[in-house]
Amino acid sequence: GFSSGQATDAIEKIVRETLPEGMVFEWTDLVYQEKQAGNSALAIFALAVLLAFLILAAQYNSWSLPFAVLLIAPMSLLSAIVGVWVSGGDNNIFTQIGFVVLVGLAAKNAILIVEFARAKEHDGADPLTAVLEASRLRLRPILMTSFAFIAGVVPLVLATGAGAEMRHAMGIAVFAGMLGVTLFGLLLTPVFYVVVRRMALKRENRVDSHDQQA
Repeated sequence: GFSSGQATDAIEKIVRETLPEGMVFEWTDLVYQEKQAGNSALAIFALAVLLAFLILAAQYNSWSLPFAVLLIAPMSLLSAIVGVWVSGGDNNIFTQIGFVVLVGLAAKNAILIVEFARAKEHDGADPLTAVLEASRLRLRPILMTSFAFIAGVVPLVLATGAGAEMRHAMGIAVFAGMLGVTLFGLLLTPVFYVVVRRMALKRENRVDSHDQQA
């Protein structure tokens, strides 16, 4: 079968080739809404990241720590796009819903590392030691929850029958995105955490030095 996006693209191509010069066509109803939603996908993804950032900033009482969590979100989007492209799918509204879901899933894995690293820092460890210990301690929970979720979306990836293209589109996006989040999150979240914390500590030291001089 073909997705709705592929079908509309094929129809548009046929219509452009057959309509006389000067005549145009417009989509209505569900297809029109899908086209409009496709144009706003990037803005919706950015809004989801912004909302997640504000929630994390309130939770951590810090403007810097949320960056260590959310910098992995673009990697989840890239992994999902690659998965959709490899599978021959298209960027329809169900794929875009999968992209938004991945923001929360990507943040979830990173939070497990950042929360434990933050606690280790409060106990006196430096950022690098803290995040390495946190990564070691949270490796198994992250892998278990990630693989459980990935296994849970396999039925969507392998869906058949009526409406299968909708479930398939979302399943592929989330499946590929979670694989990327699991791999890149374990490798890059500690790096992001160390960079963000060192920048924050340098800034705090400059502020303290300035206050002492004043």
